[in-house]
Amino acid sequence: MPLTELPITGLPVGGVSPRVIVCGDPARADRIAERLDGPAPLSHRREYRAHRGAYRGLPITVCSHGIGAPGAAIAFEELIAAGARTILRVGTCGGMQADIHAGQLVIATAAVDNTGYGRETVPVGYPAAADPALTLALLRAAGETARAGIVLSRDSFYAGVAVAGAPDYRALAQARVLAVEMECAALFLVGSLRGARTAAILVVDGNVLETAESMESYQPGRDVVQAALDTAITAALEALCSPA
Repeated sequence: MPLTELPITGLPVGGVSPRVIVCGDPARADRIAERLDGPAPLSHRREYRAHRGAYRGLPITVCSHGIGAPGAAIAFEELIAAGARTILRVGTCGGMQADIHAGQLVIATAAVDNTGYGRETVPVGYPAAADPALTLALLRAAGETARAGIVLSRDSFYAGVAVAGAPDYRALAQARVLAVEMECAALFLVGSLRGARTAAILVVDGNVLETAESMESYQPGRDVVQAALDTAITAALEALCSPA
């Protein structure tokens, strides 16, 4: 008997539009959906909250994916199984260059994959790269102030003890990695494996070279971050609906 509903996200098979915006926070999914014409709930299970609507006359699905590569990869896999062909992530990140601070937009061209999900899913050395055409559309929509380049995707947010597998932020900064986040590598890997176009635009919420991630220093609700998120959402919608 064919599936009518995906098992983990609850997404309806065939009910997801070819164009999809994803984000970590379910509340941000609600915020993006408010920008659509005729928004309506599509599904909500666990951290996966989805809406459908339209932008510039084109059907759009918005879905949250939670925090971290494994859970996010489940969302990406089931979105594709339900009909997605292009997935664009609107997220946040920590700057890893001295001149990248809160409110800056970063467009990820590829990701250094430091996730357990990646190690279990693709061969060692397999690249986690965004779709070039979709990334170019994002660059055009975001404007000249956006930075484009490689980001780091990792699993840990709050620091544990010093271990060999932990990424060295300063060494990666010397290698011109722009920012650190947690889901872009999974998105790009799933896209490559399943034949979907993927890209990501990220809002910087702090600089990890200046202040390490901690409960005291992490402040994603600041006005400068929220204003930049509105800009990123607009750029994502425009890029998603631009001519291929």
